[in-house]
Amino acid sequence: MSSERARLTALYGGLLVLAGALLTGLVYLLVEQGLYSSISTAVTTAVPGDPRPPWKDTAASLPALQVVPATPVRRTLPSADTEGLAIAKVSDLAGEAALNRLLTVSVIVFAAYAVLSIALAWWMAGRVLRPVAVITGTARRLSGANLHERIGLDAPPGELKHLADTFDEMLDRIERLVGAQQRFAANAAHELRTPLAVQRAAAEIGLAGEPDAERVAMIRKKLISVADDSEQLIEGLLLLAASEQGLERREPVALDVLAHAVADGLGAEAAAWNVAVTVRAEPLTVEGDGVLLDRLVHNLVANGVRYNVPDGSVTVRVEGDGTLEVTNTGPEVPPETVPHLFEPFRRLTERTHARGEGAGLGLSIVAAIARAHGAEATAEANREGGGLTVRIRFAP
Repeated sequence: MSSERARLTALYGGLLVLAGALLTGLVYLLVEQGLYSSISTAVTTAVPGDPRPPWKDTAASLPALQVVPATPVRRTLPSADTEGLAIAKVSDLAGEAALNRLLTVSVIVFAAYAVLSIALAWWMAGRVLRPVAVITGTARRLSGANLHERIGLDAPPGELKHLADTFDEMLDRIERLVGAQQRFAANAAHELRTPLAVQRAAAEIGLAGEPDAERVAMIRKKLISVADDSEQLIEGLLLLAASEQGLERREPVALDVLAHAVADGLGAEAAAWNVAVTVRAEPLTVEGDGVLLDRLVHNLVANGVRYNVPDGSVTVRVEGDGTLEVTNTGPEVPPETVPHLFEPFRRLTERTHARGEGAGLGLSIVAAIARAHGAEATAEANREGGGLTVRIRFAP
């Protein structure tokens, strides 16, 4: 920052010194042009010229005396030309002295002004760059342990204040992202560790001693079930990571047709849960990845079916303005927990590791796919009857 401060000091100081030099030179030229006439007028006024010799008035006032012949004496009387030359000479000398004095004083004042200007420019540059120094210091101190720190610049509204506020907002996003990544890593490690522990326990305990055919079949079924859950979890993690990276291809996808196809594909599961699925779709085509959009709709409908009540319902609406809405009946959802449902491994209730329970990645994958398509995923708890409503709004 010192180099930037030196540059700003040179710029501000140079401009101030240049302005002072131009002002001093202009004043000197203006004074020089009018100084001679001003001094000449002052000298002429102070020493007025009279064509009559001064002794004439004196002689006229004296009494008449007898004239005695004498030897004549020659006198040189002052003339008008002689008086003009004297006044001009006096004016020149006075003007030269005044200009020399003015020049000396101007140089001294200008030197003091230049020093003061450079000092003022240095101070001004420091004041201007102070927010930049604060931002730089905060950025250098930041690490994973103190992402909560903020600049909080106390300054009048302006470009640097806006920059500091923008930096604070960026830190908020980074803190949320890092926190989410840390929770994701911890939860993923836990979720992956659980099936491995179950497999190990099943193998060590179930196959201990001399197991009979019935026990072997039971252990085999358990291991396959745990392997299926692990495979589903890994596929969900890979799909979530792929969704966060954005889209590699885009093509027109008929979302209304996709909604009907997903509902038909989940018909058997919905019947097993005794849940009715209804689709009300207007024609809607969006640009995106057909596989990811299919997974988005599938996760929404599957969650609506699995987290429901007996004789419940799931309603899928596709509107022509670019809105996909899935509403289901079910248990009451606390409003304060709704925003957290889009985070990985977040569930409304604690996981019991029951068959077909899922890993808690459904809505987080929905949110990631929506972001990859430039859409926004929101949810709200139903006011009557419990359940949840999830909306995906695609950009027009």
